[in-house]
Amino acid sequence: MWRSPAADRLPAIESCIRTSGMGDIRPPRQAKLFCGLLSNDADLLTEARRRLGREFGGVDLVSEVWPFDTTDYYRDEMGDDIKRQFVFFEELFSIERLAEVKRQTNALELRFCDDLALLPNARPVNLDPGYLTLSKLVLATTKDYSHRLYIRSGIYAEVTLHYENGDWRSWPWTYPDYAADTYREFFRQAREAYKTQLLKASVS
Repeated sequence: MWRSPAADRLPAIESCIRTSGMGDIRPPRQAKLFCGLLSNDADLLTEARRRLGREFGGVDLVSEVWPFDTTDYYRDEMGDDIKRQFVFFEELFSIERLAEVKRQTNALELRFCDDLALLPNARPVNLDPGYLTLSKLVLATTKDYSHRLYIRSGIYAEVTLHYENGDWRSWPWTYPDYAADTYREFFRQAREAYKTQLLKASVS
């Protein structure tokens, strides 16, 4: 079996890391999974929450329903009077699964089209998953851009908000609705709930 010459040097490399002040390689801390929902039908929002709960487990935080009126980007697909809602899931989330979750939510969207006998270019429900940590809110996307990093399986990720000086802050590329103040209080509540979960996990 072929063996990399570097393999024989691994013990020495690891010893060097331990004594040189380099950061240790550690698994990432688990995050709090959420999904942003868009639809112009309140009943479909309810059904989407039910299906998401079936896919990803119990929901512990549900936002109010806000008008999605900062852009008309989805009007051709979804019509007028689009509504926005967020759900956060109870179980802590391994961030390596983000690409898998995005592919699952894309499949859920297609099933809504099938159930309603709509063409695939119609979009009765838009599902945008992501995760929240103490320092950032990350969204998954299928679209590449300069500020997005490729994860795997055709999925990219972007840091949409960062937490600084006691509140969530936007970036130049942040979506207009996330950049507005509308969701900030809810995301602060979600961060506090996540912090409490981390504390409980650390003492269990």
